[in-house]
Amino acid sequence: MLLIKNKQLRNTIRIAVPFVLIPAVTIIGALVFDEKKHIIISLAVAVFALLLFAAGFERKSTGTRRMVIVAVMTALCFTGRFIPFLKPIAALTIITALYLGGEAGFLVGALSAVLSNFYFGQGPWTAFQMMSWGLIGLFAGVLSKPLLKSQILLLLYGAASGIAYSFIMDIWTVLWYNQGFDIKLYLAALVSAVPYTISYTVSNVLFLFLLAKPFGEKLQRIKIKYGV
Repeated sequence: MLLIKNKQLRNTIRIAVPFVLIPAVTIIGALVFDEKKHIIISLAVAVFALLLFAAGFERKSTGTRRMVIVAVMTALCFTGRFIPFLKPIAALTIITALYLGGEAGFLVGALSAVLSNFYFGQGPWTAFQMMSWGLIGLFAGVLSKPLLKSQILLLLYGAASGIAYSFIMDIWTVLWYNQGFDIKLYLAALVSAVPYTISYTVSNVLFLFLLAKPFGEKLQRIKIKYGV
């Protein structure tokens, strides 16, 4: 497990990777690479997500233990994609971030997308899914204190995350269709995606309502028992 000891470097990675490097690689990949080379972009995003995860801990043992939990949560997300209509991926990503940190949440979201798409179909959209679910987890970690104190805020965050996911994915829709961004096409895509946006929002709220407490209690016990 990679250990990044320099605090300033860790802080730089925490900002540069999710807000500069991954968005840049994702958008450039959508515009420059053809569909046969999309896996290169997805793998690049996965590597950046692992680097971000490594920047989130100071002790090697802590990172190794977190990685085990991340693997379990990613497996649950993978399984959850087989549920028809309503998917728990964003909710599980948020729950992970609340208890293990935003970096862990980002990694769960990103890996869930790329791994499950080996079954559901890889494509240029994969990197956007990785970035979308990753950012949902990252911000959940940043906002963990108020979200853990209030179920209402948590459910509102879940709803907002569903809308944000749809908005980000529609950027890919426009770039794929137009080979460049066009605000009119983007607004049209948002309108046409309303049923999907509602589905994402309902899924997040429902699964957070059902899973946040039982999963949270188990993750909290693990944190205390293993010193994560």
